[in-house]
Amino acid sequence: MRVLHAIHDFLPRHRAGSEIYCLELCRALQERGTAVHVLCAEYDPRRPHGELVWRAVEGVGVTELINNWAVADFAESYSSPALDRRLGDVLDMLQPDVLHVHNLLNLSFELPALARRKGIPVVATLHDYTLVCPSGGQRVHAAEEHVCHTIDPARCARCFPQHPLHAQLRFGQLALRRPGARVLGAVASTVRRRLPGLAAALGRRAAQPIPTPLAPAAIEARLEAARRVFGVVDLFVAPSQSLAEEYRRLGIPTERLRVADYGFPPLAGRPSGPRARRRPQQPLRLGFVGTLAWHKGAHLLLAAAAMLPPGRFEIVLFGDPAVFPDYSARLRSAATGLPVRFAGRFGQQETASVYSQIDALVVPSLWPENSPLVIHEAFQAGVPVVGSRLGGTAELVHEGVSGLLYEAFSAAALAAAIRRLLDEPDLLPRLAAGVPPVKAIGQDAAEWQQVYQGLVGAQAASP
Repeated sequence: MRVLHAIHDFLPRHRAGSEIYCLELCRALQERGTAVHVLCAEYDPRRPHGELVWRAVEGVGVTELINNWAVADFAESYSSPALDRRLGDVLDMLQPDVLHVHNLLNLSFELPALARRKGIPVVATLHDYTLVCPSGGQRVHAAEEHVCHTIDPARCARCFPQHPLHAQLRFGQLALRRPGARVLGAVASTVRRRLPGLAAALGRRAAQPIPTPLAPAAIEARLEAARRVFGVVDLFVAPSQSLAEEYRRLGIPTERLRVADYGFPPLAGRPSGPRARRRPQQPLRLGFVGTLAWHKGAHLLLAAAAMLPPGRFEIVLFGDPAVFPDYSARLRSAATGLPVRFAGRFGQQETASVYSQIDALVVPSLWPENSPLVIHEAFQAGVPVVGSRLGGTAELVHEGVSGLLYEAFSAAALAAAIRRLLDEPDLLPRLAAGVPPVKAIGQDAAEWQQVYQGLVGAQAASP
């Protein structure tokens, strides 16, 4: 059986939860005899828009579609006829038995329909809200620091022009569709790679002024395109009940929506040393692991730290400051005078070492996360979690058993939870003992193989 996995971007350049999961699932499927290939997008103005690049990552074949957002309008950012033709070429060349969609951002909402017209059944893992949120799928209006519990097209129309994806779209519209685009693109790529802060500032400047502000009707049209995807995919799988319920409310039929959490490989690498039981007189080691972005809430952790007694704790932030340099600068300013260490990004083989350096993981997300990778990693390492009571986090962390929950957006509530760890000597070891087992990636792969086989069998039996 041949399975094509489609995702918005991929390793090694892009390393986040869905990309890591996609790779690990592909490797586990290969070990079980399923042939896999990854189709992803990449933004690279040095290359022609629509070019296909063939490569491999850790033994998994990858086809990379260059999408520089060199499009005529907003609608082409999620459904481009030119890119659709290239995606059709990929399906014809690879001839998969099943298409497994992880994310259609940067690819096309039409990909599932293209596959179905070629007789290829389609499954999808719902990692986030990208299908219904054009600003990266977090359903967060960062400029107004607002979490979108309901989808308001008017707010979306204000939010998207303030998102980095809009600057990318404007650059593609105004520059990369003109003569000399390759040269300009090469210059832009160099600036982006070597001076990310300058690139972000230039991108914001390039987006001003906006000749034709995005209208709410454009968001409505995108939502309607997403609903068409709902009708084409044979089966959606949500790793958390909260995500499943939201997509059910948005229109995915109950009979084509299933809940099954991710599987995970053992933590990569070796711990930096044996995990010793923390003594009361030792500082509590709190860790943040993930993208340094506003919706991940690291600033809330620092605000809570300012309310805690000095000398009794220390915070380590693991995350790449170059991804959102303005936000990282804000964090460094907020950390002044606090026991905070910026540890930067880390490689896959350092994962076990990262969790061996902390006593508790703090997940202060401000958006309704799905089933955070970092919580599963912490549990694998025997580390309890302090998390915001939102989305999948509240499903994974059992209050008083494997961690503590607090009301999102409240630095005071987070500080109170951390203070419990400081003031109750027996609480941390009790929570560590209550950390649950994590589903293995091999079990996950076996479950997916059954799904694939069922869809292929149904396809063969249909007239």
